[in-house]
Amino acid sequence: MKKYRCVIFDCDGTLVDTLEDIAGATNAALTAHGFPPAPLEKYRDMVGWGVFRLAELALPENARTEENIKTVGDYTAKLMAEQEEYRSKPYPGIPQLLAELKTAKYAVGVLSNKNQDALSLLMQKLFPQTAFDAVYGLRPGIAPKPDPSAVWEMLTLMDRLPGDTVFIGDSEIDMETARGSGCYPLGVSWGFRPRSVLEESGAARIIDTPQEIWEILGRK
Repeated sequence: MKKYRCVIFDCDGTLVDTLEDIAGATNAALTAHGFPPAPLEKYRDMVGWGVFRLAELALPENARTEENIKTVGDYTAKLMAEQEEYRSKPYPGIPQLLAELKTAKYAVGVLSNKNQDALSLLMQKLFPQTAFDAVYGLRPGIAPKPDPSAVWEMLTLMDRLPGDTVFIGDSEIDMETARGSGCYPLGVSWGFRPRSVLEESGAARIIDTPQEIWEILGRK
């Protein structure tokens, strides 16, 4: 069995159930600019591509102009970066898994299409005891997932190779990112997308609990 030395996690829908906070911030941005809010469950299919794609999908179809997308997207990002109280929470078993991975000397990163400031703040608030080796959100000049560039940048920082790495996520975006970067594409069933989406987008395996990752890592 191959011995992996690195795990990169997606954030939303993988480490953390953020759906209510994402919907809350986006709906607040929509209503502040005169648009109707979107239903909570609709956000399951809208998240993952970054705040401007989120704004586009949340806007009424007849209002999806470049100006409206930028206005609502910018305001959503501002609200997320300034957030102090969270309804978001780690999925069951995730804090324990992160602690075990660090104890076992794995390199551990987080790669998200959430804006960098909002991602960094969320990780600090929800995982104050976890020393991630890298936390990368959307940054100027860096293409979002599924472009593999940020994965390779992160692996260089952590002194790891794609073949050393399990990339774990809940969406087709994550599976495409993993495959495009040369990492092992591991899907999770507890996130925002249905299992069928992960299967169709090339997940090598789909796990139902965080502890199942050890079967891939070969340590338990």
